[in-house]
Amino acid sequence: MKKAKDDARPASVSTAKASSTTVSQARQAAYQVLLAVERGHSHSDDLLRSKAVDALSAPDRHLATALVLGVLRWQIQLDHAIRRLLARPNAKLDAEIQVALRMGAFQILHMDRIPARAAIDESVGLAKQAGHRFASGMVNAVLRKLAGAPVAVPPEGESVADLSLAYAHPAWMGERWVSGYGVAAARSICAHGQRQPATTIRLVDPGAESELSGAGIGLEPGSLLTAARTVVSGDITGTPAFLEGRVRMQDEGSQLVAELASVALDQNLENILDACAAPGGKTLILAERNPEARIVACEQSEPRLDSLRRRLVTLADKVECRLADATQLREESAFDLALVDVPCSGTGTLGRNPEIRHRLRLEDLPRQTERQRAILAAALKAVRHGGSVVYSTCSLEPEENEQVLAAVLAATPGAHAVSLGERITALRDRNILIPEAADRLRESLTVDGALRLLPGVFQTDGFFIALIEKAS
Repeated sequence: MKKAKDDARPASVSTAKASSTTVSQARQAAYQVLLAVERGHSHSDDLLRSKAVDALSAPDRHLATALVLGVLRWQIQLDHAIRRLLARPNAKLDAEIQVALRMGAFQILHMDRIPARAAIDESVGLAKQAGHRFASGMVNAVLRKLAGAPVAVPPEGESVADLSLAYAHPAWMGERWVSGYGVAAARSICAHGQRQPATTIRLVDPGAESELSGAGIGLEPGSLLTAARTVVSGDITGTPAFLEGRVRMQDEGSQLVAELASVALDQNLENILDACAAPGGKTLILAERNPEARIVACEQSEPRLDSLRRRLVTLADKVECRLADATQLREESAFDLALVDVPCSGTGTLGRNPEIRHRLRLEDLPRQTERQRAILAAALKAVRHGGSVVYSTCSLEPEENEQVLAAVLAATPGAHAVSLGERITALRDRNILIPEAADRLRESLTVDGALRLLPGVFQTDGFFIALIEKAS
């Protein structure tokens, strides 16, 4: 199996108490996060941002994050390698032992810089700390076999089973993507899901670019937007430009959603609804592009609303942050534009959120789509005649995209889908969109004029973006 270089981003982790068995703080922290995820207690993203990580050194944070995200990305393949070395391959393993084995296997197979002995010894130590002294012998034996035997590279053949094992994705996801987008695109999607996404920023203040460069931050142009940059070296989070909000971290596809919503072709946007606003990156772009507009930003979670208010505090005079369920909007025909970036399965963000592939089940999609239809229908009601709605998801699944659109339009007289082609051209003409990107985006429009960004095809998270107009 080809080994990947250590790859991670700074983040927070939960730490474990030390015991008589010596295990590094980084591995203890990663183990506790992975154990909580395995038991369904929390999400890795939340755990990797916990305050406990402040006690770890920068190298320990880096290693802990690399272990957590790496194990989650490659878990399906790691389990396959581990199971074939067990005396009883179908035996049910305790969660503590399963996680210890996965951590050791990931380090042996994917982290060149870590000696196999260190990976094995500390995985054994984790098993002992968890009270599994007998099973720790099995952990030792399995990992030593894995380190000592040649590891066959999983095939990257044409079958869904080959694709799923080679890129550690559930077979049902691979099957859908092959069926919907073809083998080559499905392979690109899966490969993108195995990499840590690049850090992309938005230059709110164009002058901040030279300031960042002077501080040793390496930047490259974005692939879609003139205001986007990719951070290739350095940490922007401690720079004055970042702390003062003159640059923001945001995926380029996410930025594009808000840009497409904001580029009104023949109307002045005075009242804008952001139906599912948190964490607020798109709201900020709506406000940036429409400085005279009044914006209502809805969020149904109180903690997320508090976070949204803090992020938008400088815009309090023009943005109303409202605790509201987007399906229960009280306004009718009140807004010129609604941005409806609905909660979804997130299958377009597996590189950023690798555990989704382990949590999500095919039967979960219908439950998502019921709420998505309700939110979109409510937003259409809230928009005035002649106004527009931009519907978006970070999902690759038709149930959450085309099928939601079709169902709501069928039930909403006077509402119709409109191609995003003209808005793409307008963004190019206004020097918001890179000219070559405009051509690529037009090629990615669906037959109904919606835009689909596939991970790996575009170097962004996966997005579906559609424009609906409400007849005058």
